[in-house]
Amino acid sequence: MRSPMKITIGLKVFSIALVLMVLVGAVAWINARSTRQVDSLITSVNGAYMPAYGDLARGNLRAVEEGLFVRRLIITRLVAPDDHRALADLEAAADEKAAQTRAELADARQLIGREIAKLSPEDIGQLSRLDAQIEFLQTRHKEYEGARAAVEAAIEAGNTAAWQEKIQELDRVRDLLNDEFEQTRRDMLKLAAGFGQMVGLAQASAARYGLLLLILALALGAAMAVIIAAGLVRPLRRLVQGTIRVQQGALDTEVPVTSRDEVGELTAGFNAMMKDLRAKAQIRETFGRYIDPRIVESIIDRPDRLAGEGERREMTVFFCDMKGFTNLSEGMTPVGMLRVVNRYLALMSGPIRRNLGIIDKYIGDAIMAFWGPPFTDAADQARLACAAGLEQLAILPAFRAELPEITGLRRGIPLIEMRIGAATGEVVVGNIGSDVSMSYTVMGDNVNFASRLEGANKAYNTQFLVNARTAELAAESIAFREIDLLLVQGKQEPQQIFEVLGRRGELPQFMVTLAERYAEGLAAYRSRAWTEAEAAFRAALAVAPDDGPSKVFLERIPRLMAEAPGSDWNGVWTLAEK
Repeated sequence: MRSPMKITIGLKVFSIALVLMVLVGAVAWINARSTRQVDSLITSVNGAYMPAYGDLARGNLRAVEEGLFVRRLIITRLVAPDDHRALADLEAAADEKAAQTRAELADARQLIGREIAKLSPEDIGQLSRLDAQIEFLQTRHKEYEGARAAVEAAIEAGNTAAWQEKIQELDRVRDLLNDEFEQTRRDMLKLAAGFGQMVGLAQASAARYGLLLLILALALGAAMAVIIAAGLVRPLRRLVQGTIRVQQGALDTEVPVTSRDEVGELTAGFNAMMKDLRAKAQIRETFGRYIDPRIVESIIDRPDRLAGEGERREMTVFFCDMKGFTNLSEGMTPVGMLRVVNRYLALMSGPIRRNLGIIDKYIGDAIMAFWGPPFTDAADQARLACAAGLEQLAILPAFRAELPEITGLRRGIPLIEMRIGAATGEVVVGNIGSDVSMSYTVMGDNVNFASRLEGANKAYNTQFLVNARTAELAAESIAFREIDLLLVQGKQEPQQIFEVLGRRGELPQFMVTLAERYAEGLAAYRSRAWTEAEAAFRAALAVAPDDGPSKVFLERIPRLMAEAPGSDWNGVWTLAEK
């Protein structure tokens, strides 16, 4: 419902014409005749063309709003089909915008038709073409509503292929409708400009007979035009600036409404659109706390990028767990435990996200994450996973330093360490779950192996273990040392496991020497040269007295010497623990 106090652009323009008409009232009969001609043309512009253009602009805006509501309705039907209230609200909103679009187009045609009735047959050509264009817009809008109905029917029928095809058709018709709206508005502006030129010619004719009065009229009219034009240009400039800010990502942009004309309505429509965009961004941010934001983006914007039925890919799966939390949590309140875990998970999630990993889930104080297409390049996945783990180990001392403040304890705080396991291999990835709740995750033997590697750190007193494929892919930038040939539960074949030492080229000399002595000991061990193996491992401990793997092998060798394994012994060690 339009406000009775609305001051339209046409009314503002007419006010200028009214002043001019009063000033030239004393001009001779010829000048008066020219003035009447000018008045007739301006009345046509103000009474038909500009209001009709306003109707087209509002119809275009309502059609865009309808498209937004229809898109949200389709997403809700797919994501939350049981939310009947939300579905009903969105459907009502879309229907309301559709009705408003139809009403605005009908008003525009009525104005154009009324103007056609006043013109002679030789002058109605352009207006007739414009009327036909608006009639075609009405037909196109009906086609859009039909496409929308077809999409909703396909979704209701549960036919995935059909609704995906219908959505493409809906988008195509929507784009055609928007393009045709824009073309019709441009044609309307050209027509109005033509009448403006006629007004200028009539004014020039009047100037020849009343030069002095016309100079005065132009001076006063120009002053008023500057004032009124400034009142029009300023809000339009603010709209342009607001649009630029939105393109730069400032979704909190809001343009003040300073007039009650069509520009004011356009500004109000812009603000309403921004409110809807902010709401959508808030949805993304809210869900991003529970699901990785890149998965949310893909679900909302490009659901076709995510595997719906699952597919096999080579990906790097990553587990990390806090060591020592059980001792730390003894005697702590539930609130205190939650505060410690949340702070730990917040710190350790940062390196994963900075290195483009997808956090799959939090399991108590453990994190499961993965790397791979379509979120990271296949060639970079292992390197990024190793880099994330090294960053986690680097910030662990800072977490330890925060524990007295977080827990409120000043003494008796156990040493907190962490264990990390990563494995690159084939997994099944996709949307997994029921029709009520789904999760984009990875499954398979490689996931279990990554978890076993995280647990294997306990047996070797290490912090970061990976499988051979991970070490192979990341070898150019990450330094490793082979730890053992291990047979873990759930695997039929022994697997080489490696420890991540650090970034290649950044290792201190003692770690380089440690890796060399350990490699010598491992080679002698596999050759059953027990004495040489013991000597090499002791040399490794001389470099790094706390090296867990060297201690493990020094404890293992005497038992093997006593057992005297046969010639078929291949150096494989079976890990019974999970």
